[in-house]
Amino acid sequence: QVQLVESGGGLVQPGGSLRLSCAASGSIRSIGDMSWYRQAPGKERELVATITGGVTTRYADSVKGRFTISRDNVKKTVYLQMNSLKPEDTAVYYCYADLVRRGSYSYTIYWGQGTQVTVSS
Repeated sequence: QVQLVESGGGLVQPGGSLRLSCAASGSIRSIGDMSWYRQAPGKERELVATITGGVTTRYADSVKGRFTISRDNVKKTVYLQMNSLKPEDTAVYYCYADLVRRGSYSYTIYWGQGTQVTVSS
């Protein structure tokens, strides 16, 4: 059984910061790309940031310069440091991992349960 567990969401004022964490656990052989997505009410889920196994990063234009994605391969954890938060960043944030389970040789996509981020004064 593989799980992705997110933490770190909450309520923050505009201009504030939050750090999201997502830890993978279970019978994991290796982890490839890890990403953060978000979904605001009434909108489709969108990609926020991706970090590859080789630590190349990509960001949505709307968060470039404000958000930073990083990973700790030993802890099997991906982070999203969010600075200069805006009300339009309000959404449920989901962790994504493309990983290989022990005993397998193919990649499978897993999602976390989501964590709410609300930016409001």
